[in-house]
Amino acid sequence: MVDLALRSLLHDKVRFAITVSGVAFAVTLVLVQVGLFKGLLANATVTIEHVDADLWITSRNTPNVDFAHAFPESRIHRVRSVPGVERADNLIVAFMNVQLPSGAEEGSLVYALEDFTKWGIPWNVSEGHAEDLRRGRYVFFDESSVKRYGAFEVGEHREVLGQRFRILGRTKEAKSFTTTPITFMSYPLAQSLQPTLRGNTTYVLVKLSPGADAAAVKRQLAELLPFNDVYEKVEWANRSRSYWVDNTGIGLNMYLTVFLGCLVGIVVVAQTLYTSTMEHIKEFGTVKAIGGSNFDIYRILARQAVVSAVLGFLLGVVPPMLLGPVLAKVDLRLLLPPAFVAEVFVGTVLLCLAASAISFRKVASIDPALVFRA
Repeated sequence: MVDLALRSLLHDKVRFAITVSGVAFAVTLVLVQVGLFKGLLANATVTIEHVDADLWITSRNTPNVDFAHAFPESRIHRVRSVPGVERADNLIVAFMNVQLPSGAEEGSLVYALEDFTKWGIPWNVSEGHAEDLRRGRYVFFDESSVKRYGAFEVGEHREVLGQRFRILGRTKEAKSFTTTPITFMSYPLAQSLQPTLRGNTTYVLVKLSPGADAAAVKRQLAELLPFNDVYEKVEWANRSRSYWVDNTGIGLNMYLTVFLGCLVGIVVVAQTLYTSTMEHIKEFGTVKAIGGSNFDIYRILARQAVVSAVLGFLLGVVPPMLLGPVLAKVDLRLLLPPAFVAEVFVGTVLLCLAASAISFRKVASIDPALVFRA
């Protein structure tokens, strides 16, 4: 029966190649589209993931980490008074313009803290030391800003909102969902640049004491700060991601592409298996005539579907793997976690098996006497 499965599948090699190509195309489409989607969402929460904070205190109804609103920085004293809070610091996140040597201006998303070393940012520092940021009018630029700001070297100067800063260091992969480069500077300097930030902050970061009950501390903080929202790290990351998915249409775009990819794969496999089945209908009738059951028939069709799925997946997974480094050069992240790739493989096999059900319905109704007719 195994021979019959492979022989009928390989009887027309061109058609088999088209089938495998169709599955491979669907796999590539799903991996690239979802991988890019994951990469964009990773940018949306890249700072939340790296900041070593258990709780984030925001202004009321802040939609995501990039679009922050100011509130009095003095509220941090209430935060520090709550049992279970090991440390808390104000964090400023604000869009500011950088004046370029060409005379043009480009946007930058500024992250400002009193002491960066306590909170784990900036990360991936390729030049400079983060602890030096609070010692003067210094900034860290991310390498992704080269495309917007032009080439720069540590030690050069740039103006941020008209104030001259020395570039003290360089980071990697610090950019927002909108691909706006992230700039790091000290908290007092950021406050001095925008009048609305003087005496205000945009977030309070909270690190809990070992063993502290996060939910209990969160409830206490919410009672003390009725005009703020308090989020655990995972909650805040989910809220930030949901904002972009719900408000930009990228979620719908991704789901439509995945649906179309799956549809293409199913149609191609179903059409090929059905055509192959019809061409070998007498062989299947023979199987039933010699005592084979419908289960045996389905095993043959299932094997054909699995062979098409496995070969199509192996061919389809290669282009995204090669495409990742190329896309990185244009600041696009293609994330393909092993668990996601495994899910696509399982999905490919299941969909191909589902596609074979159409052929099974046809074969299941075969009259074994068919083989004895002229």
